[in-house]
Amino acid sequence: MEKTLSKETLLKLYRTMVRIRAFENEAIELAKANITRAAVHTYNGEEAIAVGVCAHLSDKDYITSTHRGHGHCIAKGADLRRMFAELMGRETGYCKGKGGSMHIADLATGNLGANGIVGGGIPMAMGAALGLQVAHEPHLSVAFFGDGASNEGSFHESLNMASIWKLPVVFICENNKYGISTSTEKSMNIKHISDRAKGYGIKGLTIDGNDLVKVYETFAEVKEYVLTGNGPVLLEMDTYRMSGHYFGDNENYRERSEVEKWREKDPIFRCEQLLINHYDVTEEELRTIEKEENQKVLAASEQAKQDPEPSVEDMTDDLYDPTFADIEWNVFSKG
Repeated sequence: MEKTLSKETLLKLYRTMVRIRAFENEAIELAKANITRAAVHTYNGEEAIAVGVCAHLSDKDYITSTHRGHGHCIAKGADLRRMFAELMGRETGYCKGKGGSMHIADLATGNLGANGIVGGGIPMAMGAALGLQVAHEPHLSVAFFGDGASNEGSFHESLNMASIWKLPVVFICENNKYGISTSTEKSMNIKHISDRAKGYGIKGLTIDGNDLVKVYETFAEVKEYVLTGNGPVLLEMDTYRMSGHYFGDNENYRERSEVEKWREKDPIFRCEQLLINHYDVTEEELRTIEKEENQKVLAASEQAKQDPEPSVEDMTDDLYDPTFADIEWNVFSKG
């Protein structure tokens, strides 16, 4: 096998995937203990997508996320303690404990936010790309969304507008085969969601989203294509969520044998096999990395548990612009 990535790069990407998995596992434990304040949707099984994509993005590149957004946040550089604090409803969280798991945003890293509305982040990413184009900034915007969101009007409207103006945006569909409990086989009459790109005259690609190296290399090419003025790309990532739609999901809509089949394609396991077989990394080295990341995650979780909850006095903060009272309202006149 030809090594297309350096050992250092691949180990760094692997470490981030392990960090995401550790965070999600701890989030599940917190949900079991009723410490989280809202529903928790985990990213287990899809880590290669966020990691492979965000490795090519700077803080000046934008992303929009989904209700299953922890992986995107971490891959984009979010602080684990602040994320846990948000899940627990603490005032030290990214949204001061008022957003919860599905609404983490971090403008400092270019993360415009996770979104509880299916397809809600797609037009936001398109708008961010328009802003970059108008400002002549050499950066791009990325919209992460699921297969279910590709059936929403926001998806089609955004692709249409982005294609007209050739905006620097990449639409990434994380096709994990189910929109909550509805299989893609029952919700759409096409094999590949990327085929929908043809209707808007833009490039569409479908790749194995559980192959970290493939995701990493493909997005590098897509980024260059978009930033050289060729317009948007619809990039479908074929993947699968190992956990249910949310913590507590009884998963009675899919066979256990199907889940086990996909576990064999686990992106972390596949990356481990690649590192062991072709990069001379030992099992002991991988377990050391796993232990280190678990310790970081658990430490962040324990710290967040000690943080205070928002006060009643802060309940109405952030609802309006603080200068709202100073706005002068004038009657509109064409003259």
